Amino acid sequence: MDYRQVQRVAKDTISYIQDELHPGMNLREVRELCERKMFDLGVDSFWYYNIGAFVFAGNETAVSVSGREYVTSNRMIHENDIVTIDLSPQYGDIWGDYARTIILENGIVVPSVDKISNTEWQDGLRMEERLHEELHHFAAPDTTFEQLYHHMNMFISMHGFVNLDFGGNLGHSIVKRKDDRVYIEKGNTRRLGDVDFFTFEPHIGRTASTYGYKMENIYSFSEGKLTEF
Repeated sequence: MDYRQVQRVAKDTISYIQDELHPGMNLREVRELCERKMFDLGVDSFWYYNIGAFVFAGNETAVSVSGREYVTSNRMIHENDIVTIDLSPQYGDIWGDYARTIILENGIVVPSVDKISNTEWQDGLRMEERLHEELHHFAAPDTTFEQLYHHMNMFISMHGFVNLDFGGNLGHSIVKRKDDRVYIEKGNTRRLGDVDFFTFEPHIGRTASTYGYKMENIYSFSEGKLTEF
């Protein structure tokens, strides 16, 4: 497996779990199904503290926690609910990293952002899409991680949202050992083009809201052009 294939496992797992989510489902069951599916699709481990799927729902979606402290809650999914799933598949020393926030309304997963009737949730997911669009407009191989950090945090604030990440960062390089990661954070003057791959994973929420949103992709530059895996 190469990087694109491992990332495909994560994407296919999100597609799979969207068909499985239903009211009354326990988040621990969601995690188990996601991790089993990734194994079935060919990965052999999970790179982030051996946790394959971080699963949050409702007001938990605004919580940001390190894998060192994460415990999947015993919460049940409601008929109208918001669920964030963050996947960390690995094959050998090759990582995937992919997250999506999923909306259920009337007991059914809403297939696209424009069909969400809850305007607060729709607004949050549209903002995530705008952030990834802004990444394509702003990022270049010579852009530093710190420049991207400042620009995106300004963009988040300008639109009435806050960065919820416990470390304040917006993503990291994809490497072979988790301790070797460098982050989209203040003080990191390395260029984006100096790493082979990096994630962009803004975890955002409205000020004073109980909900959070996340959309994570892996990116790289090909002939100077930003490309999503």
